[in-house]
Amino acid sequence: MAKHESNHFLAGVIEGFYGQPWTPEERQELFQWMAAWGLNTYLYAPKGDLHQRATWRELYSAGAIAGFRDLLTDCRQRQVRFFYALSPGLDIRYHESADWEHIQRRFSQMRELGCQGFALLFDDIPDRMEAEALARFGSLAGAQSAVANAVFRWLREQDPAASLLFCPTPYCGRMVAHQHGGEGYLAILGRELATEIDILWTGPEIISREITVAHIRELAELLRRKPVIWDNLHANDYDGHRCFCGPYAGRPPELRAEVRGLLSNPNSEFPLNFIPLRTLGSFVHAGEAWDPRAAYNEALQEWWPRFATGGASIPLADLRFFADGYYLPHGEGAEAQEFLQTAREVLTRGAAAPPDQVAGFLAQATRLRAFCNRVTELHDRRLFYALNRRIWELGEELDLLGRFVEATCGKVPPNKPFRSDFHLPGLYRGGLVARLQKMLIAEPDGTFTPARQPESSPGEAGPVPAAN
Repeated sequence: MAKHESNHFLAGVIEGFYGQPWTPEERQELFQWMAAWGLNTYLYAPKGDLHQRATWRELYSAGAIAGFRDLLTDCRQRQVRFFYALSPGLDIRYHESADWEHIQRRFSQMRELGCQGFALLFDDIPDRMEAEALARFGSLAGAQSAVANAVFRWLREQDPAASLLFCPTPYCGRMVAHQHGGEGYLAILGRELATEIDILWTGPEIISREITVAHIRELAELLRRKPVIWDNLHANDYDGHRCFCGPYAGRPPELRAEVRGLLSNPNSEFPLNFIPLRTLGSFVHAGEAWDPRAAYNEALQEWWPRFATGGASIPLADLRFFADGYYLPHGEGAEAQEFLQTAREVLTRGAAAPPDQVAGFLAQATRLRAFCNRVTELHDRRLFYALNRRIWELGEELDLLGRFVEATCGKVPPNKPFRSDFHLPGLYRGGLVARLQKMLIAEPDGTFTPARQPESSPGEAGPVPAAN
């Protein structure tokens, strides 16, 4: 068996997003997927569980413990290893033994259910601590290492097979470059954290386009161990308008030999994770060659039956066209890229656009909008609800763009500006967030510049009367 397929290699899923946690039924389906696709690890860390982060000192109720008992049973039945994560970093007092004991009590609740995998997460917290803790430990990394080591020793005393994962405060290359967590954080962590404790890492960025072998080898030198990748490639909790249905990509097959595991923290909406997790399983067990697009097409074919409706079936080609538009964070799939390029050319040429190019664009826009309409008829209502806001937004944009192209492209421009009675100012693309988004322009080099602001905009002249 290849090294990356050994029983010690952690391959699987993190439920670690901000938002509503998955339901018990969704987790059961997740474990079915994982068992079928050769994924062996599930890390429970949803930020929406207040006891996991915000109220981490409070014990779970008897009812909640019963739910965890069922969850662990589901994992065992599918031979999925369960890890329970606790995030005490928002307000932990590193120098007070009482807080160390709180962690032990919380983990004890899981131990009593047979849990052997645990995680301490110190991500997304202020990189400061109380003066007493700094005086005692000398650094944030030193304080966190001391807590984790003590908890790990206690776990091993209770169960020699127990294991512990650790998420550092600077968990990507950019954070380290900005010295988040303090100067020399990773070097201190590598020196002081028990070598048996695995360290989680997201790559050069929080959402990394690529994770190279060279990057991981340099990191492993500092950490004095191979990291476990917490992969946010398909995470979407930072942008409610987007979801990611593309393949596991930007990671070479050679990476598997350089890490202790690959764990995906995917879309918040569980039904949208079929392709991301299916292709992750394929990547973990692939040979030396890896073709993300081929894996994507195969997974898309397997996902397609979920799009059954009461009428005529949705063509697979239309599903691919749609999914290419919700591909990966750093770019669209090939068909969506081509569609966008055609749209740019048509709008740039305006009345000079060739009629066949205009007709081709309108046909593609109509096709994609028809797909959005058909999704409302899905038998799988959970899948529809996960897609609903995206297809509505996409359909409205396609409708407006189509009306604009029909009115202004491929024909003599009208004497008056284009307007749509279906997309009214203050209602369409309205609201606080939309207006804030118009204030800064994101440049290709990553910088931002102020947009030219109109003196007033419709809907902004005065307060809107409250509804009765």
